[in-house]
Amino acid sequence: MKSKKKRRIIVGVVILAVVIACVWKCFSYVNNYYLATDEAWKYISEPAEGVKVEDIDNTILFEPENPVAGFIFYPGGLVETEAYAPLMEQLAEQGVFGVVVKMPHYLAMLDANGARGIQAKYPEIDKWYIGGHSLGGAMASLYADRHQSEYEGLILLAAYSTKDLTDEPAVNTLSIRGSEDGVLNMEKYNECKKNLPSDFEEVVIDGGCHGYFGDYGMQDGDGKPSISVQEQTSETVSEIIEFINE
Repeated sequence: MKSKKKRRIIVGVVILAVVIACVWKCFSYVNNYYLATDEAWKYISEPAEGVKVEDIDNTILFEPENPVAGFIFYPGGLVETEAYAPLMEQLAEQGVFGVVVKMPHYLAMLDANGARGIQAKYPEIDKWYIGGHSLGGAMASLYADRHQSEYEGLILLAAYSTKDLTDEPAVNTLSIRGSEDGVLNMEKYNECKKNLPSDFEEVVIDGGCHGYFGDYGMQDGDGKPSISVQEQTSETVSEIIEFINE
């Protein structure tokens, strides 16, 4: 009897140790994220003329004086939300009202429905787009799949949709990636193209990388870019504005 009791105690201790190790690993993972650069933070603290930046209801708003469209944006996985300030503010300078959704532990998979209710808060805007970067783009596509009629289009930055978005009326889609992206799974990316409308627009930024859609430095495993983060941001903004204007 003592031997059996001893074995149960040992098994219990081992199981407890495994659980503690798993919890600690998860805690360490979600608390090890990419920080926005000081340059990115300047877009928060010193917005351009005609653009107001506000932190409201778990979102960061980039408000132009006369918005022509709204864009709900899901950040990339384990990337500080403010890293996308340069992209969103430059879009706001072109009239796009940007709403960046803050994700729990910087992981969009923990709040794929983060866009819910946002449009209703800003009824003065009648033309909306949704999208995101990397994991954020994938989660935005899940939301777009369930709310196709609510959006004019989907904007994917170094991301792909695992959901079939070809059902009529199909979601107009813009997909942008960098030619030097070392993080994006290209096999999966190409495989998932079938989930997008046949007329989706694909843009490959020459010299661009995965991490330069935000401003948080180089991402582990990424390719070597031949352009600056500012250049990639500027080109991304131009492509998005052209897509919206179309």
